[in-house]
Amino acid sequence: MATYGLKIFSGNSNLELAQKICDSLEIPLGRALVTTFSDGEIRVEVGENVRGADVFVVQSGAPPVNDHLMELLVMIDALKRASARRITAVIPYYSYSRQDRKNKPRVPITARLVADLITSVGTDRILTMDLHAGQIQGFFDIPVDNLYASPILLPYIREHFNHNLVVVSPDAGGVPRARAYAQRLPAGLALIDKRRVDVNQAEVMNIIGDVEGKTAIILDDMADTAGTLVEATRALLDRGASEVHACVTHPVLSGPAVERIEKSELKSLVVTDTLPLRPQAAHCDKIKVVSAARLFSQAIKSIHNEDSISSLFDIQH
Repeated sequence: MATYGLKIFSGNSNLELAQKICDSLEIPLGRALVTTFSDGEIRVEVGENVRGADVFVVQSGAPPVNDHLMELLVMIDALKRASARRITAVIPYYSYSRQDRKNKPRVPITARLVADLITSVGTDRILTMDLHAGQIQGFFDIPVDNLYASPILLPYIREHFNHNLVVVSPDAGGVPRARAYAQRLPAGLALIDKRRVDVNQAEVMNIIGDVEGKTAIILDDMADTAGTLVEATRALLDRGASEVHACVTHPVLSGPAVERIEKSELKSLVVTDTLPLRPQAAHCDKIKVVSAARLFSQAIKSIHNEDSISSLFDIQH
């Protein structure tokens, strides 16, 4: 059992989630001024004593992504220089995660660059959710806890979609996640053979699996421009699915995403609050939000108390 104090601070990326986490833990959100100078430089002042404390900084990769990444780095530096005992970066959505490998000549591995930046300022531990690629954990030389959204999304699916289901992976990389959900529900399993024709543009080629007459649940870690969701919905309905829903952890929803969702035949899009919804998305009746606050609060409590958090990784929850 830890004997030193627990404190939680937040940048400006997702203050609502940070406050929900604190409410679940029944502790106040730490006082910190996080703003900018007139020229746009990040300004941080920690407003309370953190000497010897176990500090968690909640900051997601919400737009403007670069500003919020810089806020995180400056906050960690400020806390380190204020003699915090341990600093854990709580990053519900890890930005730049899609740039995790060299898939063509002369391109960066930006997910590794961001990992180096976060580590170099003195971060002791990372807590995140549904990394786009699991191998990103290996980019860090510090412990990384990558939570699953299954304890949040599975109960919602069971409550709202409980008859003749098929879980659909939008690409080959998502098959293990979709299979695990399908086994727990139980439900059928299908795969979309998707070929990406350009950045943020995907073309659905074929559907592998039986979707005839079934309620299809597309499962993915993020929705950005929603092109994949719309194309997948159309393909599933053409193959005989009775209706199509989607469950996505991170609602990036950039550019034309919300307009595409509203005009599509997708019945609903269930997301978590790892990212705050933009105003247009918040007013879209098809988009439903379930909170990740309780799961993050349980993980933070276990890390602080030096307890195992293995149960939080169990997709059976």
